[in-house]
Amino acid sequence: MSSYYETADFRNGLKIEVDGIPYAIVYFQFVKPGKGTAFTRTKLKNMLNGTVIERTYRSGETVLAADIEETPVEFLYEVQGVYTFMNQESFEQIELPGDAVGDEKRFLQENLQCSILFWKGKAMNVSLPNFVEDVVEYAEPAVAGNTSTGATKAARLRCGAEIAVPLFIKEGDMLKIDTRDGSYVSRVNK
Repeated sequence: MSSYYETADFRNGLKIEVDGIPYAIVYFQFVKPGKGTAFTRTKLKNMLNGTVIERTYRSGETVLAADIEETPVEFLYEVQGVYTFMNQESFEQIELPGDAVGDEKRFLQENLQCSILFWKGKAMNVSLPNFVEDVVEYAEPAVAGNTSTGATKAARLRCGAEIAVPLFIKEGDMLKIDTRDGSYVSRVNK
């Protein structure tokens, strides 16, 4: 049984199906011109390959809801490009190839609680929590005199991700990182 959304139901993150492909709404704007009928302008991100398209829908038009299921999992380990997760409800192990994990793999750590998105029963991609904490494994030394506002340096985390951090960060510091854009958020007290 398929369900549908009307344009009034649109919101960021809503998952819909367009031409048999799952998309997530990343931007929408309701427009009511002086003449003519109202419409909703959208930007949709393809959940299979990440491309973004623009679509316009007339007010009141319906779209098919994507058959997306989000399953809570725990990351266990990676061996030769295959990532193994454990379903938190059934304790079944799920293996995904590196390309299905995508850029999210740079923040994966053992025992990290995340979720896998399934479309029509097939694992599509991994959804990480918005923030993770990790230890700085290597940080470039700060250069004397390089103290202008907002100065940053490169640092490598234990999970392998490389990010830009403020000059005062040193090796061994625990950091809070935003996984959506890979940016430094704050230092965490141990």
